[in-house]
Amino acid sequence: MSFLTRLAALLVVVAVWSMPAGAAPKAALWDVWAAHDPASAIAVDHAGWDRFLGQYVRPGSDGVNRVAYDEVTTADRKALDGYIDALAAVPVRSLSQAEQLPLWVNLYNALTVRVVLEHYPVASIRDIDISPGFFADGPWGKKLVTVEGEAVSLDDIEHRILRPIWSDPRIHYAVNCASLGCPNLHTRAMTAENAEAFLEEAAIAFINHPRGARIEDGKLYVSSIYDWFDVDFGGNDAGVIAHLKAYAQGELAGALTGVSRIADDSYDWRLNGTVSP
Repeated sequence: MSFLTRLAALLVVVAVWSMPAGAAPKAALWDVWAAHDPASAIAVDHAGWDRFLGQYVRPGSDGVNRVAYDEVTTADRKALDGYIDALAAVPVRSLSQAEQLPLWVNLYNALTVRVVLEHYPVASIRDIDISPGFFADGPWGKKLVTVEGEAVSLDDIEHRILRPIWSDPRIHYAVNCASLGCPNLHTRAMTAENAEAFLEEAAIAFINHPRGARIEDGKLYVSSIYDWFDVDFGGNDAGVIAHLKAYAQGELAGALTGVSRIADDSYDWRLNGTVSP
């Protein structure tokens, strides 16, 4: 391969890594998943995922939860497969929306952990280029599971189901992309009973951590989540700042009082593992 060819390839990688906000997927409803049964008494069992999280998610002293991917046993990988298969077998459209929300959130997170385990060790989830397309970046576009006869990808779950159906910006704090810059993968599963508290706690935890929002020399720096998906947070700096103020505590709450614009955003794509590959 010539020097110019290698240089061109490198520039493509850099361009994809520095993906602009406009390239972030838009919320576009997949109509088939809008169906639900308000009267349904079906309760989905998330105990298997809860056990996995309790075993392998390690809260750090720096406020970042990390996953011990290198410690996951063969038996627990099989158990994770079994949990995902069980969710895929649920008649999702026959559930109440209260049961659907944790099902999709937990399925997204469990699939993300499994895809990392399948390719571990990796430095970043963006190195798992299994999405369709010549310039594939990460695993998000690949169909990873079949639910009620429909092949579903991580992008489908987040951008065609969760975001358009629930229209709740806190969804971004519930789904985890296996990166240090992402809101934490929690130590417990979301359930219909704890969903509201789960979302509130997740929002507070992320916003009050430096990777969510911080003030330096009077300027506001935020996670790139608020840039990529600004439409979910009001569509502009004012909307994002209003959202941050609703959850900010302590020094951050006081510092946000006189802030009217965002200075910059950033995101750490390194894998959220307890060991750096």
